[in-house]
Amino acid sequence: MAAEKDRWTSNEYQNVASFVPKLAGKVVQWLDLQQDDVLLDIGCGDGILNAEFAKILAQGNGSMVGIDSSASMIDSARKLCKDSKNSTFETIDATQLVSKPKLQKGTFTKAFSNAAMHWILRPEATRPDFFKGVYTALAPGGTFAFEMGGQSNVSEMRAAVLMAVVRRVGMDAALAADPWFFPDEAWVTAQLEQVGFVVEKAEREWRPTKADKGGVEGWVRLFASQLLDAVPEAEREEAIKECAEVLKVVCKNPGGGEVISYVRLRGLATKPL
Repeated sequence: MAAEKDRWTSNEYQNVASFVPKLAGKVVQWLDLQQDDVLLDIGCGDGILNAEFAKILAQGNGSMVGIDSSASMIDSARKLCKDSKNSTFETIDATQLVSKPKLQKGTFTKAFSNAAMHWILRPEATRPDFFKGVYTALAPGGTFAFEMGGQSNVSEMRAAVLMAVVRRVGMDAALAADPWFFPDEAWVTAQLEQVGFVVEKAEREWRPTKADKGGVEGWVRLFASQLLDAVPEAEREEAIKECAEVLKVVCKNPGGGEVISYVRLRGLATKPL
């Protein structure tokens, strides 16, 4: 089987979605990281938040392991946190977390994930194992704080891309390439409880967000690349431009630029003692 294409670079991500770590304040508060915590960051990306976490952990005996399926993003995280002796980063697909013995020893006091689980949970078959993997990684009394795209997240963006792709390759091929899963709080609560977590809180928040420097076209090029790859290469640029033209109208901000309709789902769960 061919290796999965690495679609991420820190520079491109910062051009299109630098707001993602900047808007993580509430879920970081829920994490409540302490200086002696042992943290597992699932889908850590380029390490922007990890650099801040490392400062807290350096005040005590804490440590951190960041994992991400993108080797490029892990490389960026390592460089950003190169002076943090308490931090390690590994290229690991979180859908395979349950099969990584060194991460399944029940030694982490905290688990965290920001803006990653809507990608991780896309393959339906691996969803139960993902939650089992997080549960097993945590020590008794450990907590899992996360934020991801919730039901109706970026619905205008997703609809525009799906329509452009469907017109060229049909609905079945488009849905097969759709990379996202956006559940509601009832679904994620049930999944967490099924593996043994006690869910302390779960909520969805509509959070309209101004598009970054790359605008809606940059967003489409980066975040929808997997879906757009279903379109023959000769037609792909035309499909991207079609999406961008529509979204510049739909998402237009009277004050300038575009606003994207983000819906965030966040939760906090505890592994019983």
